[in-house]
Formats: sequence, structure tokens, C-alpha cells
Amino acid sequence: MFRIHVEQVLAKDIDTVFTAISDHARYDRFPGVDRSVLVEEGKDEKNGTGALRIIGAGRLELTERITQYERPNRMHYRIEKSSPFSVQHTKGEIVLQSEGEQTRVHWISEGHVQVPLLGGLMDRLAERSFSKAFSSLLRAIERL
Repeated sequence: MFRIHVEQVLAKDIDTVFTAISDHARYDRFPGVDRSVLVEEGKDEKNGTGALRIIGAGRLELTERITQYERPNRMHYRIEKSSPFSVQHTKGEIVLQSEGEQTRVHWISEGHVQVPLLGGLMDRLAERSFSKAFSSLLRAIERL
């Protein structure tokens, strides 16, 4: 099982950070993301609960559903489909806390890479690479 927890304080206000994190169609402006598409809009907001997005980074492609969306503090998501390997995703949440003109971000993702015999190794690789990717994305938001 992989468990990723990235916590960072950004020198941006909470509304700016939340808008950047939840703008699914513009993830391709972040390092390492080649493609981002909003496939289905959310129920109450375009990027809100129910929204479906596809994010591509090299050969990796993730189809994610937004399961909870509380502007500007919380967004939960679930990976519904992935390639080139399957991921059983049990938790995806981003929680933002305002700290004056700064924003504390907690980003958690948990699951299991479903590859026979190599799943455990793949989980460890996923932890390292996604931790770096999440941190990089947050640094990019700070530079916006």
C-alpha cells in the first residue's frame, strides 16, 4: 500500500491556492503534466463534486472523480482508472487552512498499485514519485 502525505505552507492566500488546485483543465501548466482534461463538469460548480478529469504525465494517465468539494478548504478525489497499471485508490484529499496571507496545504493519497508480484515495489516507487510531484505542483502554484 502507498501512503503519500505532503504538507506545505504556500505564500499565497487560500482562495488563490484552492482555485489553482481545483482548475482541472489547467493542470497541464504544472511541471511533469502533459495533458489535463475536464471530461465531465461537477454538479454545483464546473470543477466541483462529480467532476471527472483525466491527467496525463508521460505514459501515466489517471482518470479522477471529485468526490467532495468545499470551496476554499477541501477537495477529495478518487482515481477511477489508470494506465499503464491499475491503482486501487482508497483516499485522495487536499485540505487547505488559511494562515493569514499564507495557506497550509495537506495533500494525502493512499492506495495500492495492482501489479502481480511487483505491487509492493510499485507502491514504494509511487510514494516517492507522487510525493515529489505533489510538492512540485504546490511550488508551481506559489510562483503563479
